[in-house]
Parts: sequence; structure tokens; C-alpha cells
Amino acid sequence: MSLKSKVTGLILAGGRGTRMGRVDKGLQPFRGATLAAHVLARLSPQVATVAINANRNLPQYQALAGESPVLPDYLDGFAGPLAGLQIGLQFCPTELLLTAPCDSPFFPTDLTERLHDAMLAQDADMAMAVTMEHDPEQPEAAPYRQSHPVFALLKASVLPQLDAYLDTGARRMEGFFNTLKVAEVLFEDSAAFSNINTLEELHHHERRAPAAPVASGPGPRDGDPPPMPVADAQRLICERIAPVDAIETLPLLAALDRVLAADIISPINVPAYDNSAMDGYALRGADLPTDGAIKFNVIGIAYAGHPFTQALQANECVRIMTGAPIPPGCDTVLPQELADAIEGDNVTIAANTIRAGANLRRAGEDLKAGGIAIATGKLLRPADLGLVASLGIGQVSVKRKLKVAFFSTGDELRSLGDKLDEGCVYDSNRYTLFGMLTRLGCEVIDMGVVKDDSQALEAALREAASKADAIITSGGVSEGAADYTRDIMASIGDVAFWKLAMRPGRPLAFGRVQSGEDSAWLFGLPGNPVAVMVSFYMFARPALLRMMGAESKLQTVQARAVEAIRKRPGRTEYQRGILSTGSDGAPQVRLTGAQGSGILSSMSEANCIVVLHHDQANVAAGQTVDVLLFDGLI
Repeated sequence: MSLKSKVTGLILAGGRGTRMGRVDKGLQPFRGATLAAHVLARLSPQVATVAINANRNLPQYQALAGESPVLPDYLDGFAGPLAGLQIGLQFCPTELLLTAPCDSPFFPTDLTERLHDAMLAQDADMAMAVTMEHDPEQPEAAPYRQSHPVFALLKASVLPQLDAYLDTGARRMEGFFNTLKVAEVLFEDSAAFSNINTLEELHHHERRAPAAPVASGPGPRDGDPPPMPVADAQRLICERIAPVDAIETLPLLAALDRVLAADIISPINVPAYDNSAMDGYALRGADLPTDGAIKFNVIGIAYAGHPFTQALQANECVRIMTGAPIPPGCDTVLPQELADAIEGDNVTIAANTIRAGANLRRAGEDLKAGGIAIATGKLLRPADLGLVASLGIGQVSVKRKLKVAFFSTGDELRSLGDKLDEGCVYDSNRYTLFGMLTRLGCEVIDMGVVKDDSQALEAALREAASKADAIITSGGVSEGAADYTRDIMASIGDVAFWKLAMRPGRPLAFGRVQSGEDSAWLFGLPGNPVAVMVSFYMFARPALLRMMGAESKLQTVQARAVEAIRKRPGRTEYQRGILSTGSDGAPQVRLTGAQGSGILSSMSEANCIVVLHHDQANVAAGQTVDVLLFDGLI
């Protein structure tokens, strides 16, 4: 078996690119290709297969990798190269894994061979490159030994040790390597291991250094990557977004529609005492007749708030109202309508009318003291406020309100009240977004309309990122010449995807925008009004709820299609529909008519969305389809 067949290559491209202005280093252009493409070209001939570890701009990396996998970190929060190494080892189908960073396009073409020779000779768990370096500030000083831990060959069997190391919270490569038997391999050409950390260094090497030839085989493909399937995009968003941490304590009356940040623990039993489930007569179950009938003497009355506290004797009962405490010794309530006869202070009860213990609500039956009344993550509704109040609790801990900035883009847009020039339209999307965000309970920041100008759009995105947790734009993400959003996202943050296999809403961008130390998630929605609503419903809304710490799962129902629906496989379609009840009592759905993404009236008329899944084909009349209800959402 050849050495190459034993080795998987891993390109480490999962960092933040902090020293390069937080751009994605691996995708920076360099001598006719991207940095990562040069690394791939130099790595591929040395290994059996290649994977790329990346946490941003996954479609671009997938286009570069071809059939090879692109692997985001398993750990959250850009945890460093060890997180990339972990996911690489989890994937690794061979006995050895070779790592190389995406910003070092000059490493030796015999790297694998030399590291492997040292591993065998020293019976090591791993081997890494070292060079002798000179300090430019002290040219007379002796050279020092510099290790390059990101250029390493490891046995795949070290994965359990790495998992255990990361579980401690440690993240330093040197710390983990100290737990292994390491072979160091001295390379004479220190320049071969140069890494490009800043744009200045990139420009310097662009002018001076020869890059690795971009060979045939795995490498960048012409054109953009294909549209991402909806399910993949939804999963990617879910993996990247985490709830906000900030918590505030509010009076109960101010907590409606807020997300609970801590479990509500009941300090009392609910009900607090045994009480009657209905109006009737409280008695001792042992006194009930086994045959014939018995006349009971009514000796008092019990109301909620005014209990009867006297102990009962044989064949005595107490008139009792719903919610009143059960008198001492009683364990049964006879509903008044089941009495055989009522004459003054006497009630006759026939045998087998009720069983002993009937019609009581026991203390703690709904909720026991110390139990969880409402769990963390619940979006508090009116009934929840009532439940909390019934426990005597007047304040609750909730997640802080999510701040969401939004604006529309386009020279053709006019605000309400402006003159409508030829070729212009009124901006409807901002009002739609305002309504959906407000209903969701967000703190909305309306930034108006931004013109089709790259500088204006970049300034707006930076301002929004400094103010908000999330940004929602409409327009500016299609493939038109004046659509800048995607390119600006890549320059001041990252783009996870920008094109989906769906209708309406194919051009939809998601990523992160940076503004100094601040950053915000960006959802670049299409400009067509219906596409805005559908893409918000399917992508932005679940993500915002997740950021709020609330349940975000959408519930579907199944309904019978009244008419045939045309659908081609290969994309998910969301068609506007009207759900009703058929003559047989079963749910049925029909489309609202024309389904163009600019036909806003179809959304206003609809009460649901008909979901036609990625691989689904034409639907015949009478077939069942999945339906999402609008009620309370849009």
C-alpha cells in the first residue's frame, strides 16, 4: 500500500481572519486563484483525499472542493485549529491525517513523506514541521527553533485523546501535542512555511513570491455553486446561531410575549388544598349506601374562601361550591343533580350513584410544590401570566428583547407620501417586515430605504451591525449588476449562502456582518414582496426565535389538494393557499391563483402556505400535501 493511500489531507480554513480584517483568508485572491486553491493544489498530490474545514462561506469552499467534503467545526464559536483538527479526525477515512492552513501556499511538496519517515523512525503519534528562524530585530542573534503545529501528520487514532482534551475547555494546539509522542522534522526552507496573516503580507507575497501552481484535478470550478437545498440551509442556520445571553427581570404585567430565561418553580401546591370539582354535597365515602338509599343531613355550607371546618358524623354532609376546600373527614362530592331527593336540610342518595373519592381535586394535582410550572424558553402568553400569578410570583426572568435592524434597498423605491415617479414603486416590504418583527416581539430598528450604491449599503450594514443582533434587508441579493449586498457581506463579514433551491425566494443571503467589535447576523431577503414574506417565514423567523431562546419549530398539517398542482423536482416550493374543511369534514386546500413572487394580493388572501418538498413532483387532485398555517405568524 502506498503512503499516499494512507493519508487524508485537511485544509484548515475555519478561522476568523482577525488580522486580515475578519475576511475569509482562504478565499482571498492570490496570483490567479484563491489562497485555499493554491493550498489544495499543493496538498492533493500528497494524499488520497482532501477535506476542507471551514465555518464561513461554505458554498464557495464546496465549489472549490468539488466532490470532497467541507466540514464546519463541531464546537461553537470559532474555537481554533484544534476544533478543525477534531472534525477532520472524525471524518478521516484513512489511518493518517495531514493538516495544512489555508493561508500558507508555499509548503513543501514532500511534506507528507518527510513527516511520515520521522513518525516511523521515532514510533510517534504525530510529526510536525520545524524551521530555524532569525529575529529581524536582532540580526546578530543566533537562530531559534520555530515549530509549525498546523503542518502536522497525525494518527487518526488520537481522536479520543483530542476529544478528552477539548472537553476540559482547553484550545491550544501546543497543549494537546504535549500529550502525544511528537516527532519534529527540521525543514531548511523556512519561507516554505510562511503564512499570510494580513492584507499587506498578501500584497507583498503577490508581488514577490512564487505560488504553488494550480494543478488540474480538484480545484475551483467555473461559476457559482449550485443553489443550496432548503433543508441544508435551515440546518446550517440552526448550527451557527445561538441564543443571546443577556437576561432581565420584569414585572409580570410587562412579560407578555417575552421568552422565559429560567424555569418557574412553583413555591406551592396547585391546588393548594383538596377542593371540590363541582357544586354539590361533600360527604364521607364510607357512608355511601351499598343498596337502597340513605338520607343525609346537611349541616352547613362551604364556599371558596369560606371553608366549613367542623368534622362530620355518620350520614352527615355539607353543601359545597366549586373550588371550596373539602371539609375535614370528607373524601367525596355528590353533584347536586345526582341527588335522589332534596328536602330542606336532607339529601337522599341512592346506591351506586357515585363512587367514593369522586369529584375531588387533590392538593398538588396540577402542580406540586418544587415542580417546574413553566420551562425555560417558553414564549409567555396570557395563560402563562395567569399561571405564574396563581403561584404568587410577581416577577420573572426573561431574555432581553432581540434588536433587529431592517431596511429596503433600491433606487426605484419610494416611501409613503413621496411622489411616485415613472418606474418607481412604493416600498411595501418595510411595512411587512415591521409587522412580522413586531408580532415576533423584537425591538425593531427601521433604517428606511438605502440606495443602490455600494458605499451607502456598506455604511448602512456597518451601522446596523453596531446597533442590532440581526439585520434584515429586502432586495440587493439577486445576480443583477446593481445588487451589492452579497459582495459587501463577503468583504465585511462572511456569506454562508446566497442562493437556494426554492421558489419564491431563490436569491437569499445569510451570513454575518462585522462593524469594529460588533457583529450581527444578516438575512438578505429578495426584493419581491411575496418572496420577502415566505423567506422570512421559513428562514429569518426560526432563526430569530432561536436567538431569543424560544422554540422555533414550525408545525404542519396535512390537507387534501382540491386541484392539481404543478411542481418540478429539485427545488422546494411554497405556494399560497386557502385551507378549509371539505364536505367530509377533512381539511382541504386550494391555491390562491397566480403564484408570482410579486403578487402581494395572493399573500393577503391566503391563510396558509402549501409546502411542496425538494424531491416532490406534480401533485394530483386529491393527494395530500403539507400545509403551514399563517395564523399568528404572518
